[in-house]
Amino acid sequence: MAFFPNRRPAEPAAASAMPGVADTRVHVDLTHLRGLEGHAKALSLLPRQPASSVLSGRHGSRLRGRGLDFLELRGYLPSDDVRNIDWRVTARTGEPHVRVFTEERDRPALIVVDQRMSMFFGSQHAMKSVTAAEAAALLAFAVLAQQDRVGGVVVTDSQVEEFRPARSRAGVMHFLQALAAANQALHADAAAPAPTSLDRVLESVARLARRDHLIIVLSDFDVIGPHSDSLLSALCQHNDVVLAPVTDPLAEQLPHDLRQVVSDGRQQALLSTADQHVRAKLDGVSQARREQLLDWQRRFGLSIAPLSASEDAVLQLHRLLGVTRGRR
Repeated sequence: MAFFPNRRPAEPAAASAMPGVADTRVHVDLTHLRGLEGHAKALSLLPRQPASSVLSGRHGSRLRGRGLDFLELRGYLPSDDVRNIDWRVTARTGEPHVRVFTEERDRPALIVVDQRMSMFFGSQHAMKSVTAAEAAALLAFAVLAQQDRVGGVVVTDSQVEEFRPARSRAGVMHFLQALAAANQALHADAAAPAPTSLDRVLESVARLARRDHLIIVLSDFDVIGPHSDSLLSALCQHNDVVLAPVTDPLAEQLPHDLRQVVSDGRQQALLSTADQHVRAKLDGVSQARREQLLDWQRRFGLSIAPLSASEDAVLQLHRLLGVTRGRR
């Protein structure tokens, strides 16, 4: 269901004031997403995270380390870890030898970004769909910069478009082009088919990321399916999973005097939060969604990185990943 508040965003983008230029708070194009690459340079999605990052161990979950590749066998040095001594070779040669390993470079990432009609909602800074698209672009560029493979899944109400992870700038551009197209297809008068369930999305992810992937899901998680729990559990057994719920402050904390017309593209209705029954129903939906995500975090050990459509996506990702001012 789409919602279109009368209030203007608090911080209008410079482009929106120029005649004939699209408002990037409402829709994004490939040029806008490409322009975020410079802001991604300070971001890191490597296993070693700053203490203030939501992906660090201090916050209840951490990214797995990469695998190790055997590099060489050499003589023991005083600075070597004794746990790496190869006792068979040491016994055979009479001299202590250690096995040296190097961290695997490849750790593919899969970025899942929701562009369904439920994401076409915003009351302050931008639409949730824009926040998710910008965050996806920033994360894709960050993964590419660390020389890992990156792929994606673009979710709309009619399809789930898959992009297999590749260590390729062209691949990232292909993913972002599809993301921009899906974003621009969101309009108030667009048809509203049955929304895509999280089940279908997670089934797509499972085909692309069988194990040892970093999976990031940017969504409002408004349609959790009957099998979402088991699908997510299976993914978390062999991958690092980060859920990034994208919310809007108006939906999370309803005012007591809101009167607005809402529409699903076919029918309209007057929504009044002065009605306590209506408020209780809406608050219950938001609360149940939050509790479900926290339950998954507790049981599956995944990470949660919340994003708000009320603030710039760059600033939020820098804060979530522990980027200090000096590193920006």
